Amino acid sequence: MTINLEDLLNSIKESVDRIDYIKAEDIPDIELYMDQVTTFMGAHLKNTTRNPETDKILTKTMINNYAKNDLLPSPSKKKYTRDHVLLLVFIYYYKGILSISDIQELLKPITERFFANGEAFDLSGVYEEVFGLEQEQKDALKADVEEKFRIAQGTFEDAPEDTREFLKIFSFICMLGFDVYVKKLLIEKMLDGLADSKGKEKTKKGRDREEE
Repeated sequence: MTINLEDLLNSIKESVDRIDYIKAEDIPDIELYMDQVTTFMGAHLKNTTRNPETDKILTKTMINNYAKNDLLPSPSKKKYTRDHVLLLVFIYYYKGILSISDIQELLKPITERFFANGEAFDLSGVYEEVFGLEQEQKDALKADVEEKFRIAQGTFEDAPEDTREFLKIFSFICMLGFDVYVKKLLIEKMLDGLADSKGKEKTKKGRDREEE
């Protein structure tokens, strides 16, 4: 097994550089049919997939399931608005790490407050505020990956020569995997806290009504 580790690191960094997000202004300001939505998402997000030429970003079945699971408001006359597309982008990024119920917990307050609210600060404003941090986060991510790579290069120096290179890669993957695990755990804990606070608030309101 022969892999040039420097080439591997450079390839990873180039992949991070190619990651882009759909800007709210890029979404057509007209209502779209489902086929148009899937085509739009596929064209703009295919580079985020493992196999851009074959992997599907979004399908009709996925969209229907999101609507059935209350992740996405139903379309009007089978047409989807810009806000629908924005929510689909959020769902796309979350679905790889969170359960359907967790995505519901996270997006429900956003949808209730900002979806088609007709106000100056709407769902587009929320979306751009979050994704506008992209470049800063990409630079920080590349620096973190480089540091983990440097640490991994210093491991297994005493391992048998025929397995040393693989073990260094294994070490690098383990550090990246642990980072994902910890961040996923953190997100889940935060969502559990949100759910608990809502439950306490509902209980308090119920008690207040009983006292009245």
